[in-house]
Amino acid sequence: MNILNRFLLLLILVVVLPAIGYSQNGTIRGTVYEEATGDPVYGVTVLVQGTSNGTTTDFDGKFTLSLPEGEYSLRISYVSYTPVTIEEVDVESGEVTIIDNILLQKTVEEMEEVVVTAEMVNISEAAMITTKRKSANLLDGISAERFRTIGDSDAAQALKRVTGVSVEGGKYVYVRGLGDRYTKTMMNSVDIPSLDPNKNSLQIDIFPTNLIDNMIITKTAVAEMPADFTGGIVNIETKDFPEEPILDVSVSTSYNPSMHFNSDFLGYDGSNTDFLGFDNGTRELPSGADVENIPTPISGAPSEEVNRFVNSFSSTLGPKELTNPMDVSAGVSLGNQFDLGGDNTFGYILSGTYKRSTSHYDDYRYGEFQNQAQPSAYDLIYATKQNGIVSESNVLLGGMAGIAFKTPNSKYKLTGMHLQNGEDRATSFFINNSVDAPGQSGYTADSYNIEYSERSVTNFLLNGVHYFNNAKWEVNWRLSPTFSTMNDPDVRRIAYTKAPNGLRFNAGAGGFPSRIWRYMDEINAVGRLDITRDYQLFGAGAKFKVGGSHVYKERDYEILAFDMQFFGSIPDLTGDPAEVLKPENIFPNGSIYYQSANPDPNPNSYNSSIQNTSLYVSNEFNLFPSLRTSLGLRVENYVQRHTGRDALYAQGGNGNNLDDEKVLDALDFFPSANLTYFLTENQNLRFSYSRTIARPSFKELSFAQILDPISDRIFNGGLFAIGEWDGNLTETRIHNFDTRWEMFFNRGQLLSFSLFYKSFDAPIELVRVQAQQTSSEFQPRNVGDGQVFGVEFEFRKNLGFIAGPLQNISLSSNVTVTESMIDMTQQEFQARKNYEKEGQSIDDTRQMAGQAPYIINAGLSYDNAAIGLDGGLFYNVQGETLTVVGGGLFPDVYSEPFHNLRLNLNKSFGPNASVNMSVSNILNDSQGEYYHGYETDKQIFSLYNPHTTVSLGFKYSF
Repeated sequence: MNILNRFLLLLILVVVLPAIGYSQNGTIRGTVYEEATGDPVYGVTVLVQGTSNGTTTDFDGKFTLSLPEGEYSLRISYVSYTPVTIEEVDVESGEVTIIDNILLQKTVEEMEEVVVTAEMVNISEAAMITTKRKSANLLDGISAERFRTIGDSDAAQALKRVTGVSVEGGKYVYVRGLGDRYTKTMMNSVDIPSLDPNKNSLQIDIFPTNLIDNMIITKTAVAEMPADFTGGIVNIETKDFPEEPILDVSVSTSYNPSMHFNSDFLGYDGSNTDFLGFDNGTRELPSGADVENIPTPISGAPSEEVNRFVNSFSSTLGPKELTNPMDVSAGVSLGNQFDLGGDNTFGYILSGTYKRSTSHYDDYRYGEFQNQAQPSAYDLIYATKQNGIVSESNVLLGGMAGIAFKTPNSKYKLTGMHLQNGEDRATSFFINNSVDAPGQSGYTADSYNIEYSERSVTNFLLNGVHYFNNAKWEVNWRLSPTFSTMNDPDVRRIAYTKAPNGLRFNAGAGGFPSRIWRYMDEINAVGRLDITRDYQLFGAGAKFKVGGSHVYKERDYEILAFDMQFFGSIPDLTGDPAEVLKPENIFPNGSIYYQSANPDPNPNSYNSSIQNTSLYVSNEFNLFPSLRTSLGLRVENYVQRHTGRDALYAQGGNGNNLDDEKVLDALDFFPSANLTYFLTENQNLRFSYSRTIARPSFKELSFAQILDPISDRIFNGGLFAIGEWDGNLTETRIHNFDTRWEMFFNRGQLLSFSLFYKSFDAPIELVRVQAQQTSSEFQPRNVGDGQVFGVEFEFRKNLGFIAGPLQNISLSSNVTVTESMIDMTQQEFQARKNYEKEGQSIDDTRQMAGQAPYIINAGLSYDNAAIGLDGGLFYNVQGETLTVVGGGLFPDVYSEPFHNLRLNLNKSFGPNASVNMSVSNILNDSQGEYYHGYETDKQIFSLYNPHTTVSLGFKYSF
């Protein structure tokens, strides 16, 4: 028997044997929580009334019973708690019956035994509501039970229902209106880097909900969590043990009438593995191209060698018209748990996801505008306008596998995850450059771009939890390495400058054809240890926590660029990119050769590393019977090193060269205090203070210059000293103050009112580089100190109080209104004063970049578990937000409000099948960013319309 056959046999045994074991009996699984705290209760007795069968809960509060088919009543009892009897528990042969939320209350003399039906226990998300209500810090979340009720297929869909959370682009989570820099996404309480190196958060639409135990959004800091967040931490906890056997298959498709089946869709011939999200080597850098001195006529290389080198590159320089299909996705999940005897349990989970989508924007626009120097000239003048077509094809392939093993006093979990993402992009633009703007030459051109981006993330987690002294001591350790890669192989750009004598390649206008290769490899290794002691203090339960972690990150990054040159006259051009690299145009038959733009050492190559060692201590206790207090202190020693150099040094000048030098080195203390005063059983008044931090990314703290080949905009690393900027990019330290009144009702209803204040020391913002007038360049910089004042109002209300038939309809809303302020540096203030207009009075304060003045989330939802129908109409908008800081010659850039209205419907057909239908961007709104000037019309920075998309999905559980 060969290895493959043995593997298949083993897989069959793992999947089939548990089902055989349960074929005669059915199974009841449940979880018992303490009503006062929401914590699981260890050692609770669970008896089947009328029989001798029984068991006790483990340290997770979980129990399992194997019983013949029939209807049973369970009696749940524990010392000092009021017993609970659960009636009408149906058990079917070979099936699993789940009872999620069994709540035990402390005994009160006049209280009698609580009797409920299994259906009543399972219709509420009681455990999550109790956790939110009793937690010392502000948090929100959604549980596995809720996933089953609402039928959302992935984490992104589910989180849209959580108050105060918005999901950008269907994949990135923002909390309380703060952008990506101030929101953190974690999986199983450890850092997971994003597929997008420009993002802080992992895209969450790749997680199927049936593999998730819960998602908790922490909105105020506690000592045991990382300090580098301000808006919130989203932690996705994957299942250890599936409560019931899982074998789910899902498929879905999306249709956008303005994008799909479009004969103008742009593409090109890539590799035959693009459909799997990676290039098979078709686009790889030709051999010998990664050296400084490549074969050129200028260097005296033999003609045959120059010709052979040019021909080693692909001759495809531009896109062609194709017809794109609809979006498709599919997923499969498999999991189960079974008893190994001796109170030992084994569980496994497997999942695979595949998504392929295309987008087509036939009127994508970019603009570069400037202020006029004359005080009486108000209108913004353009430097460059671009409009054209952007076509994209995106593939996401994901897989996750996990095993877990539980003993009476320990639990072990090993999971592995791999995400593979490939994105093709092709564009065609008309460029109009103005001769009237400072630093511009004045030309028109047709440009074409083709590029491919390949990204992957591979993560492993080994986690152990150990309990001692009847679960009063808990030791939790985690080891988690993550390996990330990003390759942009052979990004090609070609622009035909329009001249009186026809189309030309012009270095001073549209530029010469170019191609670049970008490479990034990153490792992220996390080790974490948490120790918790449950004890009594002031006559009530308390938790003492101590622990630490160490995070090591290292990134290697390199850009290799090549420019087309001409040894003699430029060939006659017709505007067809396919004609350029014909044999008769390549040296020595013609004039074309490639010139390396990669000096040695390469200024666009760097290595950076991070060592972050953290220790914390916290204590959660009741200072008074109605005052829950959590006090903590976290210490982080953060060291970032960098090896790299600027362009001046690379060219032999007196520039900057760093060799494994420290660019950040700080020991920070992060205190946190969370006070919750229980006004009544369901009404809280909260106060919170914490100190947090936002650190620059690897890319931001570098000398790298990264060109966006479509917009022709350049990102400069923050270590560059440009103009008034000294190249000393540093961290942002934040003080956070929160107060909230909240009231909880049954059926997940709530009402809350919050006030918050945040002060920012040297916040990092993306700034338009004033010193560069001939090119569009941007840089992250520390700006003046900032402040944010905010008011937040949240409610979720069931409409059954109006009339009985409306009890399945709920109205929810989250409204945040903020006032942000940055105290400008003297340089920024003076640059703005230099371009002050008549009648304008420039103050030395402005809005904070990235902070919306208001955010509105609202939803009208219908949820009827009895008929298996759930749906909702959801609306989201955020106010005009400063995104790029200008000042002086260049005006500020603001994002326009995007009115996002979406419809979502889920219908289940029995216990196995469900259908989901959704419509996004119902209002057909555009997404745009605009330059703003004084007493003049706003002008386009970027603008596109995603149009309306209809999606349909089907899920079947075997």
